[in-house]
Amino acid sequence: MQQKISFADAFKFWLRLGFISFGGPAGQIAIMHRELVEEKRWISEGRFLHALNYCMLLPGPEAQQLATYIGWLMHRTWGGVMAGALFVLPSLFILVGLSWVYVAFGSVPWVAGLLYGIKPAVAALVLQAVHRIGSKTLKQPQQAPVLWVIAVSSFAAVAVFNVPFPWVVLAAALTGWLGQRWVPAQFTQGAGHGAAKGAGAKTEQLEAPVFVIGDNTPTPLHARFNKFRLLTVLVVGLALWLLPMAALVAWQGWQGALAQMGWFFTKAALLTFGGAYAVLPYVYQGGVEQFAWLTGPQMMDGLALGETTPGPLIMVVAFVGFLGGWSKQVLGPDALFLGAALAATVVTWFTFLPSFIFILAGGPLVESTHGKLKFTAPLTAVTAAVVGVIANLALFFIAAIAYKKGSSGSFISAIDITALSMACLAAVALIRFKVGVMPVIAGCALVGLACRLAGWA
Repeated sequence: MQQKISFADAFKFWLRLGFISFGGPAGQIAIMHRELVEEKRWISEGRFLHALNYCMLLPGPEAQQLATYIGWLMHRTWGGVMAGALFVLPSLFILVGLSWVYVAFGSVPWVAGLLYGIKPAVAALVLQAVHRIGSKTLKQPQQAPVLWVIAVSSFAAVAVFNVPFPWVVLAAALTGWLGQRWVPAQFTQGAGHGAAKGAGAKTEQLEAPVFVIGDNTPTPLHARFNKFRLLTVLVVGLALWLLPMAALVAWQGWQGALAQMGWFFTKAALLTFGGAYAVLPYVYQGGVEQFAWLTGPQMMDGLALGETTPGPLIMVVAFVGFLGGWSKQVLGPDALFLGAALAATVVTWFTFLPSFIFILAGGPLVESTHGKLKFTAPLTAVTAAVVGVIANLALFFIAAIAYKKGSSGSFISAIDITALSMACLAAVALIRFKVGVMPVIAGCALVGLACRLAGWA
């Protein structure tokens, strides 16, 4: 058995992760899996996936929630707070800086050219997320047809019938609960890989890696359910929401931009399921159409900036907050940057606070369900549903780059062949040849710049 993980070692890892976690939720989860499961062996595959399925069920950014969960499991409450905060803070500081560069120099031709090239890369990254999460969750169609039906049905529900995502999640969870009673094998993680018998099975057991937190490791005392601890977490969490909100309302009123941002992004954190990819359409609707904090093209640019920075993709909300604070002049016309930075910080606080509460309050309940199919099957079904929702978002982004801005010609002439070609090539590079996220984004940015300077786009 390996030694206990020190708080200092964990701090170093989470801090480093905050600066290297590129690639959106799929890429960040892959980094954590490689580092924590395969290399450091701090947590087993089964415990990792069990935590991940819970985080996928929650509203909010699943990668940041997963980091918070594992940090909490290893080092109690402060371990979870440390892991979750270090996952977010580097991205916040970087995005505030990039947002200022954007509003100050975004109309400069060479900057616009770079952003033009990055947008197809963003569409390709979402396609990659569909492939990576789907290949891990859905297995082969003949092995788990129910999961495939859930994914396809979820795609159709969102794309064709505009069904709210919470209803999709509930339907998937119910399907999983019923499915574990009728076809349990389709909802078992790693189904089909435990058939080895005799000497082969004994050899696998002898060679099985040893983890600090393994499948059979007893749940630590702090991770066991306690009513008083649950009540404490909920009361403290509510206070951490009420006090800042009360201060904003007392300062600028309920209709003030900062209070409205706090309330809107609280709803975004609570009402949107499926992680960053699922929350983006809701943020677009509110930030662009309802409150006019920024424009549609600016939202796409913000997503591109979010993909080029470490941290959760949902940190694009910091960009939305920054531009909203800048355009609404929340601290007056003489303090545009400070007002925008304050708005970005407010938005980040109200977006991520519920995630910490969900993990610290719900973690003990989740640990008690480890290995129990009647609890894990609904989570697996929800993960399958999320695959369909992300596929819908991929179409949303492809449509956003498919047509030239301001084109007045025919339908065919308005199609942006250059952007679509870049998206296809980027997707092939990411999925088929396993090229890293940053090289793909950098390459697309340079191609976009060259196309703009040459007048081809």
